[in-house]
Amino acid sequence: MEFFKIKRDIPFMRYGRITTTISLLTFILAVLALSVRGLNLGLDFTGGVQIEVSYDKPADTQAIREIIESQGIAESSVQNFGSTRDVLIRLPLNPDVSSAKLSDQIFAALKSSDPGVELRRVEFVGPQVGKDLFESGALALLLVAAGIMIYLAMRFEWRFAVAAIIANMHDIVIILGMFAFFQWEFTLSVLAAVLAILGYSVNESVVVFDRVRENFRKMRKATVPEVIDNAITATMSRTIITHSMTQLMVLAMFFFGGEALHNFALALTIGIVFGIYSSVLVASPIVLWLGVSRKDLMPVVKEGVTDDRP
Repeated sequence: MEFFKIKRDIPFMRYGRITTTISLLTFILAVLALSVRGLNLGLDFTGGVQIEVSYDKPADTQAIREIIESQGIAESSVQNFGSTRDVLIRLPLNPDVSSAKLSDQIFAALKSSDPGVELRRVEFVGPQVGKDLFESGALALLLVAAGIMIYLAMRFEWRFAVAAIIANMHDIVIILGMFAFFQWEFTLSVLAAVLAILGYSVNESVVVFDRVRENFRKMRKATVPEVIDNAITATMSRTIITHSMTQLMVLAMFFFGGEALHNFALALTIGIVFGIYSSVLVASPIVLWLGVSRKDLMPVVKEGVTDDRP
């Protein structure tokens, strides 16, 4: 489907140095934010107490937060779980109070405020479990990145693999940097969004790279920048439609998904925006800078076979 067609190629590669410089500065700022402020890890990673309660009417999560804060617990997570009557509460570990006593204290406070509340379950997540989850998540991130590089190196050639992985890491570091700078809570759902963005971003790069390879075989007299500009311009309609529809769904989760999906949708939004930018204005200039040429992507001509293509 193509809603519109751009007649003249947009000279993206002419601005390659400018966009690469902007990306480099943004990347450095993100790394500084991660180094100085660090991620605000959620209870999934730091450990804590998880309490699930149910009300006989729609729960007021803001009132529940105020009750918990009145018990001297400043950092907690309160969100609807399954329905508006069910609430999931996450509390950080307190070295001075046992987890069992802490959960009893909070439930007693909720019960005194609303006798209709029922305790469904209490779970304890130790700091070692949280550490293991964090290490497993980091390992998953590295394995996905390595798999993407191998896939692209086999499908195209090493220059495209290097360019795509730099562009993808650019997106991931910026997402993490923004979470560090604004101290948004980094939870397992955010990690899932980061992994999803890796796949989403590489798909966009593959679409452009496929068109670049196709153009090298069709545009025999064009220069490499002209080939890449034509490839990006030709995929613009598809890019705009695909990302607009995806972003529409993500915005629905952002505004109406509640606290459980808020940071997940936020990470996806940042990733989608920078995924478009990096696949067009980061990956492609890097491919050009690495010296890709027509002969790198042309099929090998067998001896005795005449190449009669135009």
